[in-house]
Amino acid sequence: MDGRILLVDDEKDIVDLLEEVLGKDGFSCVEKAYCGMDAIRMCREFCPDIVILDVMLPDLDGLEVCKKIREFSYCSVLFLSSRNDDIDKILGLACGGDDYITKPFSPREVVYRVRAQLRRQQYQSASSRDTGLLAAGPLTLDRESGRAYKEGRELCLTGREFLLLACLMEHADRILSKEQLYEQVWGEYSSICDNTIMVHIRHLREKIEDTPSDPRQLVTVKGLGYKLKKRMG
Repeated sequence: MDGRILLVDDEKDIVDLLEEVLGKDGFSCVEKAYCGMDAIRMCREFCPDIVILDVMLPDLDGLEVCKKIREFSYCSVLFLSSRNDDIDKILGLACGGDDYITKPFSPREVVYRVRAQLRRQQYQSASSRDTGLLAAGPLTLDRESGRAYKEGRELCLTGREFLLLACLMEHADRILSKEQLYEQVWGEYSSICDNTIMVHIRHLREKIEDTPSDPRQLVTVKGLGYKLKKRMG
């Protein structure tokens, strides 16, 4: 049960310690940031499953960083802080955090809490598959009802757009070629499907993207195809 972890703390010793402990426990995909602005940028680029975030940072405090991350990502956020007052914990959870760990802490405790968050994410994904529901960032799709939503607002999709979105969401974070999309959505192979796919992708972006001309979730991977991101980046 590996995952993508972003460590954010201005104390390099703490970051290095956590990276070492996580690495020994099998987490090989770990990135580091030492200030709030870098954390936000790297969260967009790296798309982590979990962010371990110090509250006290030299530029933006961790609470503000968490709020900005929540504008585009649904990753788990675990706060690290030397403050252990209830009000601080409440503020951390209220701004979008998922857990709150006080300093000094046991590195093993952090690992256990990381694994607990990953289990929760996997359980939610499995539950969605079992019930015919798909989720990716602000998008949800219900196969049984034939409806799709963005941030709770129902999208007005054609039948083919619905099938295309379902295919992309089912294979979220994976690149699908135009040929693969045509086969799975149209049910046949065609060597001249480029224009058909491009038109439907454009129409779909108009309905799911905030800025269709600058897509952030349904992206083109040049020369390979398209990818729908699980988390906005």
